[in-house]
Amino acid sequence: MLQSPEPKYSPTAPTNSYTPVKTAAPMLEQATIGRTLVIKGEVSGSEALFIDGRVEGTISFPESRVTIGRNGNVAANINAKEIVIMGKVQGNVDCADRLDIRADGSLTGDVITHRFSVEEGAVLKGGIEVRATEKKAQQQPQAKVEAPKPEPPKAMAAAGSQ
Repeated sequence: MLQSPEPKYSPTAPTNSYTPVKTAAPMLEQATIGRTLVIKGEVSGSEALFIDGRVEGTISFPESRVTIGRNGNVAANINAKEIVIMGKVQGNVDCADRLDIRADGSLTGDVITHRFSVEEGAVLKGGIEVRATEKKAQQQPQAKVEAPKPEPPKAMAAAGSQ
C-alpha cells in the first residue's frame, strides 16, 4: 500500500485548529424590492439593487448595479454604474459602464452609456448616446486645432468680370 510522504500527525501543530475556506470573491451585497412593493420617491444607495416591484421617481446607484427583474415596472430616471433590464422601464438611463436589455426587457427613454447590449426580442425606444471610456479618451493624442488660413480676396476676380 502506498503512503503519502507527509506525516499524518504533527506534535507541533494543534490538532483542533480550524482554518475557514476563503472564497475567491466576496459575497455580493444586494438589496431587493420585492414583487408586491411600490415605492414612490428617490431610491439611492451604494450596494447592488434588484427591483421586482414598482418604483416611481428617481433611482441613483452611481457605483453599483441596478437590475430590473422580469416583474419589475419602473417609471423613473436611473443613474447607475451598470443596469440590467428584464422588465419595463420608462425614463432616462445614465450608465457609467454598461446597459444590458434582455429579451423580455423594455426601455422607453434616452440612454447615456459607455457600452450597451440589446438582446433579440427586447424593446428600446429613445435616443442613445455612447460615450468613449475615460481610458480610451486619455490614450488618444489630442488633435491640434489650428485656425483656418484666410483665403485670398476674391474682389479682384469679381472686378475683372464686369
